[in-house]
Amino acid sequence: MNARERQGPLDGLRVVDCSGMIAGGFATTQLADFGADVIKIEHPEGTDPLREWPPYDEGVSLWWKSIGRNKRCVTLDLSTPEGSALLLALIEDADVLFENFRPGTMEKWGLGPDRLHEENPGLIVVRQSGYGQTGPKSDKPGFGTVAEGITNWAHVNGFPDSKPLLPPISLADLTAATFAVQGVMFGVFERDVGRDGGSGRGQVVDMSLYEPLFRLFLSEVEAYDRLGAVRERIGNHHENAAPRNVYETADGHMTLSASAQSIFENVAEAVGRPDLIDDPRFADNESRVEHADELDEVIEAWTRERSTEEAIAEMEAADAIVGPVYDMGDIFEDEQYAARNDIVETEDEDLGRLKTAAPVPRFTRTPGAVDHAGPGHGQHNDEVYLSELGLDRGEYDRLREEGVI
Repeated sequence: MNARERQGPLDGLRVVDCSGMIAGGFATTQLADFGADVIKIEHPEGTDPLREWPPYDEGVSLWWKSIGRNKRCVTLDLSTPEGSALLLALIEDADVLFENFRPGTMEKWGLGPDRLHEENPGLIVVRQSGYGQTGPKSDKPGFGTVAEGITNWAHVNGFPDSKPLLPPISLADLTAATFAVQGVMFGVFERDVGRDGGSGRGQVVDMSLYEPLFRLFLSEVEAYDRLGAVRERIGNHHENAAPRNVYETADGHMTLSASAQSIFENVAEAVGRPDLIDDPRFADNESRVEHADELDEVIEAWTRERSTEEAIAEMEAADAIVGPVYDMGDIFEDEQYAARNDIVETEDEDLGRLKTAAPVPRFTRTPGAVDHAGPGHGQHNDEVYLSELGLDRGEYDRLREEGVI
């Protein structure tokens, strides 16, 4: 197949995405944003569930328009022998394959890693599942909500008098997606560059939903091992820094963090209480963490007498580190977001002009781009199967009629 030319540092990387939902979808979106040619596979009679997720505009899912962007979409029933054969043809010159079926499913279809590597020894196979490919729970289905529960995340999130609190975004899935992208890049580096010019061999990236989120708890494994310490919910406080909170103002809220002694002293000066600097309760960070509620009362008494804009201006004049609490409407109006072009515009065939988040991170020489929003179900079947894979038109029509593609 001919590589599709796109801008970005991953131009020339071919990805076949057999996954559905968020973890695989967001991982391949990130790759596509930076130039990878991502061929997204969906069942001919079913779609990625995200195509049905609200919010909708004119009956079109905005979730799909976001996570499906920059990809090419084809349909294929992997459970059929002819569908399996077509997938093997698709991966012949691919670099990466993503799948997130329950462990054992790809093997049942004759598409396990051993078979894939027979066809393409250099293929990086990313396998995403709730609990990974091994262990006593590996055959269980898993969603991000369960991962957020079993990783300590829900336990520590929230206020002391609240029940464990789940995140308002698909945090486990999005974290797993980002770690999966890292895994792809590590695998490609080892294969193509590595020691002595790379091994030339692909491998499996076994990515559970729970392990990436668990990995974010820095020092807590060590703390339990050595001290038997179990972290509890402390709301907007931080166990290693004070003051740190969301503070009420006369017309809203603002954030403040002072994890360094000099910043705390600037805050004390800003609120007109330089005496706090010599107060034994607040003399150092450890003492401030112990007396965080008392310190917050002093700061919030000050912020409540000022608008958010006034409080931030006075704090910043004293070289404190503060900021507002934005909703999406505020973000659309913010000068920093505008200056950095953090929201970009693309033309969509269903919706017309559509704004979407810009690719992250930024590159000076080979930046990412948004070429198009999520395409239609099977929109690129002709392009991929006829023009690139070289299927005969009669064979193509037969496979369509039989529901293989």
